[in-house]
Amino acid sequence: MRGTVRKITTPRRVVIDLMRASRGVPFVAVRRTLNIARLAAARSALSQRPAWAVIFAKGFAALARDEPRLRTVFLKWPWSRFYELPETVAHIVVAPTTSPDGVMLFPIKAPDLVPLMEADASLRKAKTEPIESTPFFRKTLTVAGLPLPLRYLAWAIGLNIGRQRGNFFGTLLVTSVAAFGGGEVEALGPGPYIFSYDRVTDDGSIDVMVRWDHRITDAADIGIALSRLEQILNNQVADELLALAPEGQEPALHERIGSRQVGRIPR
Repeated sequence: MRGTVRKITTPRRVVIDLMRASRGVPFVAVRRTLNIARLAAARSALSQRPAWAVIFAKGFAALARDEPRLRTVFLKWPWSRFYELPETVAHIVVAPTTSPDGVMLFPIKAPDLVPLMEADASLRKAKTEPIESTPFFRKTLTVAGLPLPLRYLAWAIGLNIGRQRGNFFGTLLVTSVAAFGGGEVEALGPGPYIFSYDRVTDDGSIDVMVRWDHRITDAADIGIALSRLEQILNNQVADELLALAPEGQEPALHERIGSRQVGRIPR
């Protein structure tokens, strides 16, 4: 059959290059249901609610602050080595309203240190404004517009130089289709950690999935990390949201939960 040849747009080329860079990463996944009832109640009390992606990025970054392995990347050129970054750099998958033909990665450096409402405002701005208005989006599109050899060189530098790896690809990718009806997303990325989540149920539980580069750590470590993440979300992250609630409108659920100490990830 005779079809129609269509040009690959620059945003779509970004996704194509990202998938090429993800080839060969030995991803393993753990799925778990977390109880985040206290966090969900604190969020529901707000008129302006921060995106779940921002909340999970902050919780994971707070966890990684004490667990260096959760902010370590694998570099393979010119020799194989691990590179530990000093802080988490979260990349949140965004579908800009002004660019319906592709998604972009919005970076938040050290999300554990950024107030939730500030991070949320930055994310919403990047989603609604013209794509060229966001510096990181503009830089990404510039690289995607390079001739193929130069584009591959730029990606190779970003993937294999430790400092640039943190700047351009981060340590954590957060994605979800919860806003579009829910479901699991087995996303790909250059690594090392991909966090996806479903919709929050009425009883405050949520299904999450962590995919990670198996060269860096093992499933037992991720199991421990998810237990600690549940505690962080229900305690310090929920406390931040409770502090934002208007006086007299705080939810009834105030006691910190899940305070039992869980073992640390072995080094």
